[in-house]
Amino acid sequence: MWHFQDHDALLFDCDGTLADTMPAHYRAWLEVTEPHGIAFDEDRFYSLGGRPTRDIVATLFAEAGLAIDVDHAAGVKEQSFLAQLDRILPIDPVVDVVRRSRGRVPMAVVTGGYQDVCRRILARVGIADYFHTIVASEDTSRHKPDPDPFLEAARRLGARPERCVVWEDSGLGIEAARRAGMHWIDVRSFHTPARVKTP
Repeated sequence: MWHFQDHDALLFDCDGTLADTMPAHYRAWLEVTEPHGIAFDEDRFYSLGGRPTRDIVATLFAEAGLAIDVDHAAGVKEQSFLAQLDRILPIDPVVDVVRRSRGRVPMAVVTGGYQDVCRRILARVGIADYFHTIVASEDTSRHKPDPDPFLEAARRLGARPERCVVWEDSGLGIEAARRAGMHWIDVRSFHTPARVKTP
């Protein structure tokens, strides 16, 4: 078990870690992919967790051999997601850690999502003002599984990477934490999001 005094900072992914957003994100992705006949199953969706929206759009449409306005498609996806915001709930065990840690250890959110969307999610689950900084997809040129987003958060907090603890729910995010030389906790060990489609 980790203790406050053992660490310089706590770094939290947002989607699927602080807030149970993944089903809403998947439904939003179907709004983009289904009209173009692109098959995007839920397992593939979860395997891409942590990657920025624009990257996923570009990947899916390139694989399908289709041209797309990436920025427009990403905008459609984010608007569809935001339309579901009132249905999103906190992931209580992680949010409880945030609440207990406030004022005791510096904290950051490190997300593959957009700053504005992340802030709206944090506000929805009632923890918008608990973090010293947010590192979002706009803030680094390389993204998870590269360590850059976590290292940028540590830099902003004045924290040593080896004394940071990352809370994550994706393989890409955990790989990024590992490459950054940080400790991590896999939220999937105690939280499983609901599936939109039953297998």
